Parts: sequence; structure tokens; C-alpha cells
Amino acid sequence: MSKAIEVGKTHLFIDGDWEEAARHVELRSPYSGEPLAMIGYASPEQAARAIEVAARAQKSFRKVPAWQRAQILRKVADIIADRREELAETIAREAAKPIRAARQEIDRTIETYRFSAEAAKSIRGETVPMDAAPRGEHHVAFTLWEPLGVVTAITPFNFPMNLVAHKVGPAIAAGNAMVLKPAEQTPLSALVLGHIFQDAGLPPGVLNIIPGDGKELSEVLTTHPDVAFVTFTGSPAVGKIIRQQAGLRRVTLELGSNSPLVVDEGFTAHELDKMAAEIVQGGFSYNGQVCISIQRVYIHDAVYDELVERIVAGAKALQVGDPLDEATDVSALINEQAGMRLKAWLDEAVDRGAKVLVGGRIEGNRMEPTVVTGVPLDAKLCTEEAFGPILLVERVSSFEKGLELANRSKFGLNAGVFTKRMDHAMLAIETVQAGAVLVNQVPTYRVDHMPYGGVKESGVGREGVLYAMYDMMERKLAAIRTNF
Repeated sequence: MSKAIEVGKTHLFIDGDWEEAARHVELRSPYSGEPLAMIGYASPEQAARAIEVAARAQKSFRKVPAWQRAQILRKVADIIADRREELAETIAREAAKPIRAARQEIDRTIETYRFSAEAAKSIRGETVPMDAAPRGEHHVAFTLWEPLGVVTAITPFNFPMNLVAHKVGPAIAAGNAMVLKPAEQTPLSALVLGHIFQDAGLPPGVLNIIPGDGKELSEVLTTHPDVAFVTFTGSPAVGKIIRQQAGLRRVTLELGSNSPLVVDEGFTAHELDKMAAEIVQGGFSYNGQVCISIQRVYIHDAVYDELVERIVAGAKALQVGDPLDEATDVSALINEQAGMRLKAWLDEAVDRGAKVLVGGRIEGNRMEPTVVTGVPLDAKLCTEEAFGPILLVERVSSFEKGLELANRSKFGLNAGVFTKRMDHAMLAIETVQAGAVLVNQVPTYRVDHMPYGGVKESGVGREGVLYAMYDMMERKLAAIRTNF
């Protein structure tokens, strides 16, 4: 195991080398509490130096041809594939993600870097018909794309390799340089990228990795004059601060949701079996700590009882335990604060008349898979992002009423509907306020090349490799007068 991720002291990755950090903070497993490493935290001064290093490196990296950038990204994907089991175990240990889900994340990470390699070779501009306007005659014009410069990325704990890949891959594909500040709980999955990108041939300084305290580092990462683009995944409260700090810089902010699913009438028992299994998977995968985890399910009265019975049975069957156990479906929440928050929200809902159908027990950062109904529309469990293994199921009198309730949210990331009627499908697509409306699919569904992002307090901008890459570039117009 490399010195950057072994149990012991870790370092900062700046300018292609490992640098002693300003201080060290102990990292412990969310599940077992065992010490994993002493993580080197960057100071604001070290963060500023990492940005300046990236700015210098980018001046030459922007001239590296697309095929070479693609080659580096493909090699990164190949190295990660070779180290799949080791990296999955790292995720399981530091994030308490069940090992089977961790392997799935590694597989998606490989795909994301492969998509990034393809994107690097697909950058293309367009011709502009200048003679479409008076005085445009005798001019030839075209657009081309240039990298912005330095991208700073602040990433979350829940997908510590794939959500990093969604920022690093497009940035490098575009010819930018990057400073990455991983989540405090999951720095090991990011630090290993220092070695991986080195081995893949990335020039020094193009990728810099600086674990640290977000409150201490966010200002320099968003306001340094060399920073051209800020990409952040996390809470709306922090996202709003980052947007204020970033000023006129471009930003992508992915700020979470309380994803709704609306179920129409007219499904057979077999179809309800399949649907219930997908709802349980979409609501409880990685302990519900997924930005597009199903949180609110609005079910037509005609199928409510049958479907809820199946959902409750599915939740009861989930195995809770050690993330390294192959049988585990649900493990520990990321910290005890998450457990305390969910307990307070559940208690509030129950005190106001909600009924727990299964689960409900919370001890520290361990929460049973929970299904609840009758939650008041203004209760925090309904209005905020739960980010835990809890599912709200509610009876509605019509599909249209379900869509109305789906829209009663300050968020709008992914939404899903199940219906056999094309007019209902189109109604959902037209009326649901979300970045994506998925028909006959749960809102937790995502493949890594699709545009992904939200409206309202779910954020601004889009991820999805090609879309993110173009956001990290500047369109330039070139016009040539031909008759001078």
C-alpha cells in the first residue's frame, strides 16, 4: 500500500510530490470507530500555493493535444480497474459503504474516466453563417473551445471516488488544472489518485489534492484570483456561501434533494413486486446517503396497500451490519450527528401523527431501514433532505395529485414516475420541476454520461462528463474578413 493511503500520517499532493501538511487530524471508521489514518490537513496558505502551482502547470498543459489527455484518462481507468478490490475496500472502511455498493462505485468510476477520455477527443466548435446578417458578407467565422484555467473542486463523502471523477475527469479532458479538496471523512479515496494519475503520465501540478477543513479552505478555493471555476457537491447552505464567495467565476453546485416518486394505478401483482424491489433499492442504497435517494413516494389509492406491503417486506429483509461483510445492505451513517438529526426529524413527524410501518430505531449513527406514512407536509422529514435510510409512503387519490405533491419541495434534482399511460408520462415530464424526470424508473437512477443537475435549491449547472467538460471551457469566436 502506498505511503499516501497507509495507516499512519498522510500528506498533501502538490506539484506532483507529497508535502508535509500543516496539521494532522485522526480519521476513524464510521462503522467500527477504529483509527484509519492521521490525515494531513492543508492550511489556507498551502491551498493558495496549490492553486498557484496549478495555474503554472495549466499554461503548458493546455497545449497538450487531446489524444494525449485522452490517453492519460484511459490509463487512469485501467489502473483503477486493476486495483478494484483494494479501492472498494478503502471506500467501505472510510465511508461505511457496504462492500458490494463500493465495488459498484468503483465500476462507475472506471466508466466515468473512460467517458472523460472520449470527451477529450470530441471537443468541436461550429461555423457561424456570417452572411445571415447585413454586413456579414465576406466573413468566415467559427467557434473553438479553450480551457478556463484552474478548477477547484470540493467533493462529498458519499461517492468519494465517482463524484471526484465527475469533477477531475472533465477538467483534465478540457485541458484545465485542478485543486481537489475531498470530504473530511473520505480523503483516502482521493489521495490515492495522486499515485494513479502520476502512473498514468499526468504532468506534475495539473492535479493537486489537499485534504482539510472546508470552513478553513473554502474562501481561498473560491476567491483566489487564479481560480476560474468552482465545482461543489454538498449542502444547500454551504452551496449558497460558495456561490457568494465565487463572485463572477463559473460554478457548478449539486446541492441534494428529497426525491419524489409518483406511482399511478393499473399495475399487476408481478409489476408491483418488481417496483417494490426497485423502490427499496432506490431508497436504502448506501444507507439512503445518496443525493437522489428516493425519499417521498406518492402512491395511487388503487395500488397503495399492495405496494406498501411489498415495500415494508423488502425493508425488513435488508441486512444491517459491517460494511465489509458481503451480506450487508445497510451499514452505519457517516457520523452520529446524522443519526441525531434523523432521530429528531422522525420524532417530530411521529409526534404530529406519522406512523412508522417498519424500523424507526436509531442508536448513535446506526439506523434501521425505516418506512413511515402520514408525515405532515411541513415536517422536516418531508421538506428537507433526509440523507438516511428512511422512506415516506403516502396515499394519493390521483396521479395528478401525486405530481402536485412531488412539486411541493424547495428541491428539484431527479424525480420518478411509474405509469402505463403515455398522457400521464408526458404530463409528468411537462409539469414536474426537476432537472430530470424519469418515467417507469426510480429517481435514484443515474448513468454517468447523462446530464445531471437540478433546479431550485438542488443547485446550478450540470454534471455528466461531456456537459461538465464544456462548462469548464470558454467558447471563443474567430472571424476572418476575406475581402480586405
